[in-house]
Amino acid sequence: MTTLLKSATIIDTSSQYHNQQKDILITDGIIQKISDSIEKRSNYQVVELDNLHVSCGWFDTSVSFGEPGFEERENIKNGLNVAAKSGFTSVAVNANTNPVIDHKSAVEFIQNKANGFATTLYPIGALTQKSKGIELAELHDMCQSGAIAFGDYNVPTVNDNLMKIALLYAQNFNGLILSFPKNNSIAGEGIANEGIISTKLGLKGNPALAEHIQIARDLFILEYTGGKLHIPTISTSKSIELIKEAKKKGLQVTCSVAVHHLTLTDDELHGFDSNFKVNPPLRTKTDVKGLQKGIKSGVIDIITSDHNPIDIEHKKVEFSEAKNGVIGLESAFGAINSVLNLEDFIVSLTSKPKAVFGLENHSIEENNTAEITLFNPQKTYTFSKENILSTSKNSPFLNKKLKGYAYGIYANKQLIIN
Repeated sequence: MTTLLKSATIIDTSSQYHNQQKDILITDGIIQKISDSIEKRSNYQVVELDNLHVSCGWFDTSVSFGEPGFEERENIKNGLNVAAKSGFTSVAVNANTNPVIDHKSAVEFIQNKANGFATTLYPIGALTQKSKGIELAELHDMCQSGAIAFGDYNVPTVNDNLMKIALLYAQNFNGLILSFPKNNSIAGEGIANEGIISTKLGLKGNPALAEHIQIARDLFILEYTGGKLHIPTISTSKSIELIKEAKKKGLQVTCSVAVHHLTLTDDELHGFDSNFKVNPPLRTKTDVKGLQKGIKSGVIDIITSDHNPIDIEHKKVEFSEAKNGVIGLESAFGAINSVLNLEDFIVSLTSKPKAVFGLENHSIEENNTAEITLFNPQKTYTFSKENILSTSKNSPFLNKKLKGYAYGIYANKQLIIN
């Protein structure tokens, strides 16, 4: 199959065609030709879309699909189709399934379920057995089976010595360790950012301090052990300062921020809408501005949707009783593009996350593998239920105006378009 992308503006700083409008001819998954104009032929699959832009394929480093065990929230098949139509050519799937992905056969199970899709699934293995934080999981075996990192999703590693051992042990196979930034003792039962709004609304507070103390602990341990540490979904401006200083010291530390923490504040909680209940909680305007600056400066390496479908029975309940989590794949690009300039964040979806997780980034050049995201950065629209492709509908962006629309992807020799 030969696919022709017509009049596509290429956004790829690693390509000689960056910021140029070109036709792109793809044959059997390889970019055969890039030129000002390529003639259409009857046997070509031709893609002509309004204000078409393309970039290297987007990679989401924190996605939950539910399967196995929570298929009522999402399954792998539908989740990968949602990812493709949302512009993601690859996703890293968290271990928060039932049973937890903490051994090699569990890793192999979800990989087998993901065969044949346009979007590639990469498993994240649990750091500890059953994500209980007591004993390390089978890290090396899971690495051999294809796990690309190890972390207990949204569960902090309380035991300091366990984190030390994990960072030391993973160096034997160049493993990447994830540590969720939350100190349970400080956070307690807090469900909202501790501050004026949580006090006004009578919600138990989870202070930013809980995040800072955990990050500081992890950075001290990393300085002692060496190894590679990734801190997912930071939510405060102070966290950026801590990580910036660690990077200056030469520590191998990276971090990510979720789309909702880049764009939404705890002001949203006034309606007690559980679609805004997340972990870490939404923070202040100062934090949001700081996180946006962290992307622009490059201290924050990765933007993730932190896509976590929650079924209606566990979400459409009293705010205090609702489970944490939002879906984010479908709204990710439009939400980020509404608050940041395209070139300020596109590397945080492409080359930087792939480098952190040890994946190859295929630049848009002739003779390279075609792994491409198609999008329109100027389209504005109101995000509605019709835009939600996920099984669960727990989106914090419902009825919000977004700027930027993902058309789909070309990857694994497949074209997927909305």
